[in-house]
Amino acid sequence: MTSRSLAVLGLGLSVALAVVGQSSSAMADGLTLPPIPALRGVPIPSLPTDLLVPSYVGSPATPQPIAHPPIPQNPHLADNGRSSMHNDSYSSDAYSGSGPLGKSPRVTSAMYGVRECATVTFDSRGRIEALCGGLDGFTMMLIDPTTLTPMAELPMPGRNLLSASNPLTDLCGGSYFVLTADDRALALTTSGEIWEVVQTGESGLAKERSWPLATHLADPDDCLVALTLDWAGRAWFFTQSGVVGTLDLATGAVHTLSTTEDIFNSVSADETGGVYAVTTHATYRFDAAVDGTPTVTWRETYDRGNRTKPGQLSQGSGTSPTLIGDRWIAVTDNAEPRMNVLVYDRRTGVTNRLHCTTPVFGDGASATENSLVAAGNSVMVENNYGYTSPLSTLLGRSTTAGISRVMIEDGGCPVAWTNNSVAPTSVAKASLGNGLLYAYTKPPRRDTLDAWYLTAIDIRTGKTAWSKLTGTGIQWNNHYAAIYLGPDGAAYIATLTGMVRLKDRP
Repeated sequence: MTSRSLAVLGLGLSVALAVVGQSSSAMADGLTLPPIPALRGVPIPSLPTDLLVPSYVGSPATPQPIAHPPIPQNPHLADNGRSSMHNDSYSSDAYSGSGPLGKSPRVTSAMYGVRECATVTFDSRGRIEALCGGLDGFTMMLIDPTTLTPMAELPMPGRNLLSASNPLTDLCGGSYFVLTADDRALALTTSGEIWEVVQTGESGLAKERSWPLATHLADPDDCLVALTLDWAGRAWFFTQSGVVGTLDLATGAVHTLSTTEDIFNSVSADETGGVYAVTTHATYRFDAAVDGTPTVTWRETYDRGNRTKPGQLSQGSGTSPTLIGDRWIAVTDNAEPRMNVLVYDRRTGVTNRLHCTTPVFGDGASATENSLVAAGNSVMVENNYGYTSPLSTLLGRSTTAGISRVMIEDGGCPVAWTNNSVAPTSVAKASLGNGLLYAYTKPPRRDTLDAWYLTAIDIRTGKTAWSKLTGTGIQWNNHYAAIYLGPDGAAYIATLTGMVRLKDRP
């Protein structure tokens, strides 16, 4: 491609995102498009402006492992670190192994069209299985972890492009799935179903079973947003309007309750039978009755503020519940003038459940739409204040800086450090094996260039170890997708147009 055609591609992508991202209630309902097959053997396009920004800043890190409370393995899910967007049933966003240390890291990529793989898992053979969505619909993909070449694609139910919802912020049915211990994917769909997707032959995907749940939604506008498996193998599903349900995968029996509070984030589970969710009003622990009916074990309200801040998808917490050890659960609120990290005692029978409330970032400029990251007896929180769409980071602009580590101690939860990196929307991840936190960052630039980096931060000190350029231009924006560490130590970042792989050179 010529530099001119690359520039046109970037501009065209910007316009498409801007146009489709605008809701229009005047449009008629009913238009869905089948997913367009991913491109093969084509990298995400680079721009000549890559040469005008630093390619690598800092120096390789020395591994300093972080001791961490045990994260029990859910017997029904793939190994911890491989089973879901947030790594495990605890939603720790932490890996026991090591990621890149920054030793002459090599960046490779694959373009899948205007398609982003929000949830990435790794099967028992180390291959990527991902749920990827774009303006054209959703697809389950099996991907070679080294070349990033699609090995198989299974179209999922599409999204109604003419509905009033904004496809760039719509979480309905296309964001989350979990991978089971025998490489079966349980995925939510836009049609109000849970699909079981199995691997066939050497490199195929097929739908084996499905469970229709549309009759259990709160109303015709409600949709499925989150699911998990508890330690009994029971599937739990959550809808945007606050319906909580259990599904017996063997019999198909469904039981529900309604919180009447919206849910916009993923959920967690622990070995005691608890399932945890955060609504736009409160943090919950649910347990299943003998017949499988969800019951509220405890509920803790929080300060939900008075507005949906720029950088969040709802007026309420933007975090999934993060579990730490056998006692703690951590979330954020939506308070003014500053957002707080809240740590609760999640055990049953506790009288004073709230352990601490710790404000983070600056007055009038704090928000997060990403899960907290657990490392040792601490969590790390990222500031996403100011991100409203991919257009927010065009022409050198970026969002409000800040990544903080909050310690969980007997007497409270002090802030250990705050790093001034700017991470517009990344789901950051921690490597307990080397002591680094990985974030996807975009520093503001006066020259209007849009440079995206994988940045490694020392968890102990909060200092940036190194940053490696992935590319310049909107095509490198990760738009709320997560960072993942593969079994081979490589880091993966989904972007609006495909997948990036970064690995140390030997």
